[in-house]
Amino acid sequence: MLPVVALVGRPNVGKSTLFNVLTRTRDALVADQPGLTRDRQYGYGKVGSIPYIVIDTGGLIEQAGGLEAQMAEQTLRAVEEADRVVFVVDAREGLTPADEYVARAIRRSGKPVVLAVNKAEGREAEIASSEFYALGLGEPVAIAAAHDQGTRVLTEQVLKDLPAVEPQPNEEERTIHVAVIGRPNVGKSTLINRLLGEERVIASATPGTTRDSIFVPFERDGVAYTLIDTAGVRRRARVEDAIEKFSVIKTLQAIASANVVIGLLDAQDQVAEQDASLLGIAMEEGRALVIGVNKWDKLPAEQRDTIREQLAERLSFVDFAPVHFVSARHGTGVGELMQSVHSAYEASMTEIPTPDLTRTLEGAIEQHQPPLVRGRRIKLRYAHQGGRNPPVIVIHGNQTKHVPDAYRRYLVNVFRKTYGLHGTPVRVEFRSDDNPYAGKRNPLTPRQRRKQQRVRGRR
Repeated sequence: MLPVVALVGRPNVGKSTLFNVLTRTRDALVADQPGLTRDRQYGYGKVGSIPYIVIDTGGLIEQAGGLEAQMAEQTLRAVEEADRVVFVVDAREGLTPADEYVARAIRRSGKPVVLAVNKAEGREAEIASSEFYALGLGEPVAIAAAHDQGTRVLTEQVLKDLPAVEPQPNEEERTIHVAVIGRPNVGKSTLINRLLGEERVIASATPGTTRDSIFVPFERDGVAYTLIDTAGVRRRARVEDAIEKFSVIKTLQAIASANVVIGLLDAQDQVAEQDASLLGIAMEEGRALVIGVNKWDKLPAEQRDTIREQLAERLSFVDFAPVHFVSARHGTGVGELMQSVHSAYEASMTEIPTPDLTRTLEGAIEQHQPPLVRGRRIKLRYAHQGGRNPPVIVIHGNQTKHVPDAYRRYLVNVFRKTYGLHGTPVRVEFRSDDNPYAGKRNPLTPRQRRKQQRVRGRR
């Protein structure tokens, strides 16, 4: 499972800014005002070579009351969940009694700690960090989260000596890991039991029955699968129980370890923001995705039309994912659901030769050319595959940093249609070719070279 890193410190030291840098997102609210982060924020760490989960927390203060006391409780729970703690302090304000209080609280947890001295831009690292040695937490790491300075060194220090993350099953094993995610009580455990043909996991009408991720191997049509039953994830504002909070991490870890994600929705409820949020996490992680709308049987026709409209409106960003209307309790549509799971996995693992990709790119350009940038046409020369699960297509050319998002989406749709990449995200990356004359003085233009060759020929 992915290691978990908690960001802890007194208010307004830059924890949320650091969270956004580590996750390469803007998920955490950031402002020069203490107390903005009241609950825990979870994300996938994307700085460095080792994947991990990072938790942003509210400020931890002594003698907290009311809302501040709740924030402190959330922070301490995050420390309990974490494998490593990053203690963030402020180089500008220096060591304060509030920092000393946080240090004592972290020491009591017994968790490994790395001290990050933030806002150290424009200062010598030794000078910025010197007074924080007094906390007795080892050598501080000077960073400037707002400028993304020192963060890679920080993550290397934090993740050092952690056990290696178990790799996903390789192609030879052919074991397809399938995570079933969704809000509480949508029928995830019932679906697992239906696929297995036995009551393997507890299924109950009481939300929150599943507390941990449960891995269950099984075989279907000669294909080996491992099903991952996850805890239901609700909006954070409604999550109070400490065990349920811990289950959020387990769900994120299950998504990261899966090949395919089944996003299960409840047809007897509306398509909610939390449904979209969970599916968005799976998509951002590059997971192949299948959507199951459960409890479809005996649903009135009017309500079915409403659900279809909500799916089209609120889940348009995952329109590559096949949708199945199923009844986990009675088995209706479950076979077709699993067929889509296998097809989505195969699509995510597709290998496409470079000549084929380049021909497809050329055909796409012929049909619809890239736009002009300052009077010059963006030139896309060739394409090759840069990865699988999800498929990554790397396109080389000139001025590629100016390719608009609309044209990127156009190319994604062309590649998806051409190679049947349904049920999986497709990522297109652009790279600019190096200028062969870079660093040379007064390079000749092609016209000048031709003229020079004609002169030499007459001689």
